[in-house]
Amino acid sequence: MSFTRFLAVARKEVVHIFRDSRGLIIVLIMPVVLVLLFGYGVNLDFKGLPVYVYDRDGSQQSQDLLKRFQASEYFDVVRVVNDYPALTRSLDDGHAKMGIVIPWDFSQRLGDRRPVQIQALVDGTDDNTANVLIGYAQAVVQGYSSDVQLEWLRNRGQLLRPALLSVETRTWYNEDLESSAFIVPGVLALVMSVIGAFLTSLTIAREWERGTMEQLISTPVTPLEIMLGKLAPYFAIGMFDVIVCALIAIYWFQVPFRGSFPTLLFTSAMFLVVVLSLGFYVSVIAKSQLTASQISLIITFLPAFLLSGFLFPIEQMPVVLQWITPLVPARYYVSILKKIFLKGTPTALLYPDLVPLALFALVVALLATASFHKRLG
Repeated sequence: MSFTRFLAVARKEVVHIFRDSRGLIIVLIMPVVLVLLFGYGVNLDFKGLPVYVYDRDGSQQSQDLLKRFQASEYFDVVRVVNDYPALTRSLDDGHAKMGIVIPWDFSQRLGDRRPVQIQALVDGTDDNTANVLIGYAQAVVQGYSSDVQLEWLRNRGQLLRPALLSVETRTWYNEDLESSAFIVPGVLALVMSVIGAFLTSLTIAREWERGTMEQLISTPVTPLEIMLGKLAPYFAIGMFDVIVCALIAIYWFQVPFRGSFPTLLFTSAMFLVVVLSLGFYVSVIAKSQLTASQISLIITFLPAFLLSGFLFPIEQMPVVLQWITPLVPARYYVSILKKIFLKGTPTALLYPDLVPLALFALVVALLATASFHKRLG
């Protein structure tokens, strides 16, 4: 292998990158856009959800209950309506996610120590939000119910015995339970998929479409030198984008980083080898930039987005999809990212993810090398 010929091919690919303004925009701007888009746009923290209230009782007790909802960071009591149709209209037109109806005999039943039901009308068009709302509402009502019972016992001079069992929770790794803490690190896998597979899938296909492949074939450059020369610029760009995205995650979104930065770079380089080799292989077999770009998105970006555990926990996927996820390299990279950022896991303990990722890098690199030959047709 000649280092001079390798540099010549790499220089030629760099010229292609800077000549193609669209590709340059993807290389430089897309990673930052993805991090900001997912960091701000994808928010799984349900807070300040709009609530309308129909208080049919209007007593001090019902007002105390409503104050509990107002004090909760998860609810925003937008309006108190005077009739049932107004409450249903607020759900129909989307102004409210939940409507609360307090019955007319609320205070009377509490005074008589009789059970009382609070009605909650929930917008179920988004089932995830609806389930969260129901859980939050039940927690508020149960807390108010416990306080009412304690107050009733105190007023009658009865001793309050402490509970024999209690649960004291402490959250590790993501203490504030911020969704950006586990979403933003996973964006690095999407960035690598775009930069690695999508752009490199156009390298050989572009040579065929522009008719310059014959010139490459006629030169003394070996297939390995062509492959490495074409992939080297994208590898450097990919590593640069990893550093940029990591810095945005740490200093802009305040995502905890408890691991080792060299470990992050090493594992990112390994995953980048996988997606670069996949993109190169697709470019060789497709020989069309349009076809190559579509195939690369299907086999890299979409699995990284849907099947890697980036947004959706693998344990909650259907069993069939759980069997497929071990074939997705991004699964191991996303797991490594979360462990490095949030847990600070040492490199020696990352082997359950590092070993499969290394095997993918080896196999796919060999596949890409064997697929390219200097011949027409």
